[in-house]
Amino acid sequence: LGRVEGLEGLEGVSAESMLRMKRSGFGDEELALALRTTESAVRDRRVSQSIKPVYKRVDTCAAEFESFTPYLYSSYEPTCESSPNARRKVVILGSGPNRIGQGIEFDYCCCHASFALREDGYETIMVNCNPETVSTDYDTSDRLYFEPVTLEDVMEIVNEEKPDGVIVQFGGQTPLNLALPLKKAGVPIIGTSPESIDLAEDRKQFGQLLTTLGIPQPDNGSATSLPEARKIAARIGYPVLVRPSYVLGGRAMVIAYDETTLDEYMREAVDYSSPGRPILIDRFLEDATEVDVDALSDGEYVMIGGIMEHIEEAGIHSGDSSCVLPSFSLNEDHMEKLCAYTVELALALKVKGLMNAQYAIQDGKVFVLEVNPRASRTVPYVSKATGVPLAKLAARLMTDRTLASFDLTLDRGSGTLLKNGRAGSAFLGMLPVKQFCVKSPVFPFSKFHGVDPILGPEMRSTGEVMGIGEQFGEAFAKSQLSAGTRLPLEGRAFLSVRDKDKSKAIEIGRRLLDVGFDLVATRGTAQHLSEAGLPVRTVYKVMEGRPNIVDLIKGGEIQLLVNTPIGAKSFFDEKAIRRAAVQHRVPCITTLAGAMAAVNGIAALKSEPIRVLALQDLHEMAVGR
Repeated sequence: LGRVEGLEGLEGVSAESMLRMKRSGFGDEELALALRTTESAVRDRRVSQSIKPVYKRVDTCAAEFESFTPYLYSSYEPTCESSPNARRKVVILGSGPNRIGQGIEFDYCCCHASFALREDGYETIMVNCNPETVSTDYDTSDRLYFEPVTLEDVMEIVNEEKPDGVIVQFGGQTPLNLALPLKKAGVPIIGTSPESIDLAEDRKQFGQLLTTLGIPQPDNGSATSLPEARKIAARIGYPVLVRPSYVLGGRAMVIAYDETTLDEYMREAVDYSSPGRPILIDRFLEDATEVDVDALSDGEYVMIGGIMEHIEEAGIHSGDSSCVLPSFSLNEDHMEKLCAYTVELALALKVKGLMNAQYAIQDGKVFVLEVNPRASRTVPYVSKATGVPLAKLAARLMTDRTLASFDLTLDRGSGTLLKNGRAGSAFLGMLPVKQFCVKSPVFPFSKFHGVDPILGPEMRSTGEVMGIGEQFGEAFAKSQLSAGTRLPLEGRAFLSVRDKDKSKAIEIGRRLLDVGFDLVATRGTAQHLSEAGLPVRTVYKVMEGRPNIVDLIKGGEIQLLVNTPIGAKSFFDEKAIRRAAVQHRVPCITTLAGAMAAVNGIAALKSEPIRVLALQDLHEMAVGR
């Protein structure tokens, strides 16, 4: 590669040099950077030199049995072993390596899409490079290309197989970023068009669409420089939510409460944001309830898979927030608006397949936060809660099936908003959920000593679990137990909350006393609880003396800890408290909404023992009701 960098341009790269570099593992994109040209120019030069990869087979049965599933990898050798056939075929792009924000939930969608299309007579071709996923198992698809999910590799596979269509919706952000380049190269993308996908990601275009539809959104803007970001934040008003565009998992997202934080973020933003993509700045909706909606559309009609209410308030990343299906606090007006807005957005974006929309409800008003015309990480959860495989239905919609062709029981609701207008005529209904289903995140904090377990807009969880129960408290308790958090049934509960949370902390303190806990708190919180008539023991902060709260945690005297972030002045104390809780396996809750849910879970555990039923039995019971 060093010799290539010294060349003037592509014309100086001989066929022999090109082949040697490709055999050494250099991609077209890397060569383009070295030669100061474009990836497409490198590709054209390579093709003109008749240099392209061939595909070799791996014997998936290790010569013990006949192998029926071709498992292929690329190589720059003379002979090709792929032997494509003339059947109807669809390529499904997987998600590549697992990481925070893009994990096994998307692999679930890829697998179910493959299962559905195989049942419908298509040959399914999976492209993925992660050996730890189910999508790379020998019996998931008809053919597997164990290749990186990049433009170069996907283009070569498409040229080899000549599929009827390529699906980019199920693998998360990695394949989604390839949608427009693939279409420009003439690859048939099925499902929602790449233009619609790009529109939903483009802040300016999407904002114009929302204005046209009359759907509220938080005040926002996009910036490519520090002065521009300061100007937008001043207009919107602090606090603001700042994030890169075209990323998943809330990567590099922060809540800026002042200009200093914004300045620090913008100086580092170039490392996070995609080249040529702006930084997005939104007004942060404090004390709002966040809601996720998963929907299916065939281009003309829309079905709601589930409306999930987040237990933590807006500002906590959706992947880190526990959520419940069906909602436990949203009123009919909210539900109707959520359905109507989702239908209007699906129709406007010409969605064909899955769509996820995220909303925030503040002071009774519903705001759209973002819309993703693709599979979301909540699809497996909603599918298990409803008993309906959403990813399978979505794959069939992409191959020109209609929602009307599926035999589904739907709840259409009774609101007037959905009876009138375009949204009403296109809304088929919502999948019913007969029991409370709570999704809770699994965090790796116990594996990383010294990491502060505080939650925020950047995703930190590495997995998720689900609990199902007749009541919300039972479902939440089951989900926490599955996530590795054993809720205590008695003992001492420690509370330390910021000033604006102290009135709500009184209700939590009262509920904790009702279920048999003694209260311990730092001086400010203890004074507030005491003034409300609650018995509470005052304890020192870390810097105030001994024995302090960390000493009590280490001594096994604290069984439950509620600590909402107070600010920079108390950062040392807060971090030390939370780290001690993680180290000594004391449940540590950093939001008041999470604390209230935990109290409900404790009450449910004390009222009756946990019942365990198979998921299949639960759905059979629901059908029989």
